[in-house]
Amino acid sequence: MRRPDVTDGAIAGAVGSTALNVVSYLDMALRARPASGTPEETVDKLAGIAHVDLGSGGRAANRRSALGPLIGYALGIGAGIAFAFYANGRRQPLPVATGLLGAGVMTMTDGSITALGISDPRTWGRSDWISDIIPHLAFGLTAAVTWNRLRRPSGRDR
Repeated sequence: MRRPDVTDGAIAGAVGSTALNVVSYLDMALRARPASGTPEETVDKLAGIAHVDLGSGGRAANRRSALGPLIGYALGIGAGIAFAFYANGRRQPLPVATGLLGAGVMTMTDGSITALGISDPRTWGRSDWISDIIPHLAFGLTAAVTWNRLRRPSGRDR
């Protein structure tokens, strides 16, 4: 794999992560729902596992609120890079790429919060699932479109 493919995958993952956040914030604004505490809880759990001291009081809270979204971006960018290896430099059919990217990131996110004991998706209601699925579909679609847009069209795609 050429280096630009990895870079393009990272770009696609970053664009997807931005779309996921925009859709999530729109949902929060439209339904007047509060922000999720899951990213900060994830930071707490991971810091405990890694024996990292986040500080105390306001400093720890500030670090949690910063590191939570950064973990999300890292996961999205990492998913884009993994997709670049899967795609092997070629454009991918949009429905397949959207599904792989969206479901992949959703599985990594929901799997990690389940493994860390933060949440159990088996207990989620319809509203919870919709709040999870739609932003991840936005991730998958925008990352897939970005990946394909960064690829040179083959003779068949012209």
